[in-house]
Amino acid sequence: MRDLLKKRILFFGGKGGVGKTTCASALALAAAKTGKRVLLVSTDPAHSTSDIFERLFSREEAEVYPGIIGIEIDADFEARRYIETVKNQIAKLFSPSVLKEAERQIELVSTMPGVEEVALFDRMGDLIVRCADSYDLIIFDTAPTGHTMRLLRMPELMSSWIEALSKRRKNLITLNRTLEREGSGEPDPILTTLERRKEKLELVRARLMQHNFTGFVLVLVPERLPIEESARAAGTLRDSNVNVCGIIVNRILPENLNGSFYEARRKQEQIYSEEIRRRFAEYPSIWIRQFETDIYGIKNLERLSEMLAGPNDGAPLG
Repeated sequence: MRDLLKKRILFFGGKGGVGKTTCASALALAAAKTGKRVLLVSTDPAHSTSDIFERLFSREEAEVYPGIIGIEIDADFEARRYIETVKNQIAKLFSPSVLKEAERQIELVSTMPGVEEVALFDRMGDLIVRCADSYDLIIFDTAPTGHTMRLLRMPELMSSWIEALSKRRKNLITLNRTLEREGSGEPDPILTTLERRKEKLELVRARLMQHNFTGFVLVLVPERLPIEESARAAGTLRDSNVNVCGIIVNRILPENLNGSFYEARRKQEQIYSEEIRRRFAEYPSIWIRQFETDIYGIKNLERLSEMLAGPNDGAPLG
């Protein structure tokens, strides 16, 4: 898994409860210990990164460990900020006579499903564009898989939406030659704003699909539901040209325990482990044995980070 440290952007994803936040945090720690400057971003509403580091993360960049800058993105806050930004932009574009109706429409849109996801992606895109040159590695600890898949498809969806808006605006300009702005020969500010948004989206999408720059790490445990969800995610990512650069199989049972319960669980785990090796054979993998305690605090996180940064031979570690 040392190859993960060669990436500039990493996404950690998987079914809820498999340990992706822990693994993302441990890899951030491993990268920082090699001298890299790391931005660790939590987009998961549960925001367990603060608990793991035992250090409060905030909405803005703040150091949580030497070499690690942390952010926990609040989707509800970002949605409100996104709406206010849109309002400020339209105030510069519309005349007072139509501004009130435009703001009413914006307020109506703000209550519709999907606004938080758009705002969340806008914030993530801003970090990808703005911070890529300021950090050696950006790690996104994402929400459960389904939510993450929708976020990664957002550039394509938003680009189509912006193209449709631009087309309508151009048609309006063509049909209404009497607008004072068009007579002045100045660039249309609405079209200019849409074009800037489109350029930013295209840059974000290009970064997501640049395999030597960006990678996605799937975290799972040897159980049926995480395996199926991870397999679907891997297929969706492959179809979207997003690089799955590794899998982490977490919480492997320790060896040499006794008892019928342990033997039954161990037998089931061996079946699922073989299935994981078969279905995910194309991806580099690392297998982490279950710790005897919960993983939180720097001491336990350092122990896990050493495993993740160790030799990548696909054998269970721990």
